[in-house]
Amino acid sequence: MKNKRNSRNFKKVYISIIGILLILLFIPTPYYLNQPGSIEPLASKVTVEDGQKTEKGSLNLTTVYSIKASNPYIWLYGLVAPHTEMKKEEEVKGDLSDEEYNNLLLHMMDSSKQNAIIASFHEANKEVEYQYNGVFVANVLPISKAKSIIKVGDIIHKVDGKTFNQAKQMIAYLKGKKAGDNIEIQYTHNKKTETATVEVINLDKKTGQVGIGINPEDNISINPSLDVDINSENIGGPSAGLMFSLEIYNQIAKGDLTKGYKVAGTGTMDAEGNVGQIGGIRHKIVAAHKAGVDIFFYPEDVTSQDTNEKEIKDQVKKEGYAIKIVPVRTLHEAIEYLEKLPEKKS
Repeated sequence: MKNKRNSRNFKKVYISIIGILLILLFIPTPYYLNQPGSIEPLASKVTVEDGQKTEKGSLNLTTVYSIKASNPYIWLYGLVAPHTEMKKEEEVKGDLSDEEYNNLLLHMMDSSKQNAIIASFHEANKEVEYQYNGVFVANVLPISKAKSIIKVGDIIHKVDGKTFNQAKQMIAYLKGKKAGDNIEIQYTHNKKTETATVEVINLDKKTGQVGIGINPEDNISINPSLDVDINSENIGGPSAGLMFSLEIYNQIAKGDLTKGYKVAGTGTMDAEGNVGQIGGIRHKIVAAHKAGVDIFFYPEDVTSQDTNEKEIKDQVKKEGYAIKIVPVRTLHEAIEYLEKLPEKKS
């Protein structure tokens, strides 16, 4: 009798433990795990009309693998996995909804591709027409009086009846306002034109800067003289801009920039060919090292707030990587560096 009772008690405990473990599978945590991602050859992702794909080496973009810790087991894995960074959801998405965050990532990738085409065509002396089509709302600050009115992904076209095609135009206009003033904005939301009154607020008491509390970005459409197809499926954000630009240029300009080297890198790109800072650079240099990359381009630190150069140098020194790291401020600098390289010896 005692053995039977002990057996039943053991089964109850066992079932309870299994039940608890199963329940834990469905308890989300407020964390994301970031790890070194993949190295993606760009020749298969970028195709320029009449372009050449005869490079001896390769130009590659780098990615960060990001996964939501949807249960405690993934969170625990993140605590012990090498080269893993854990971030709270609010650090990754802010207070954006999933829909707003996805809209932002799509816009950032589209802008990255458009700017890459413009910058690379200019470097190669190819014609590309482009125009600005309003102000994209990239974020709405918590302090904004427009928080319940406009959303990430909306496009502002007019303020007080005046048309503004670029973000800098709208910012300049708002500088002439005072906190407490009301302005009328006309904007597109879900392909519908909307109008709303928004109160101007103080953004920085020290400088006296005012605005409506959004992060405005340009919304561009382009018409290049050659068709360019960039397959960015499953890749989000703006950090592939520099490498997209190099691949486009390599296909339309004479010669082979790669010269037999495996080249990778990261950095945003604007329409003027300037390279900007990105996130997750430590993960990207780890991925590049594992993939046997010869040369890695990254954004040079220009302002006191920039950290990419400091981080990547620290990571390379700490890990003892032999990879050649090259800081650049512009697309032109990256092209010049590759053009001056000798052919890689086999």
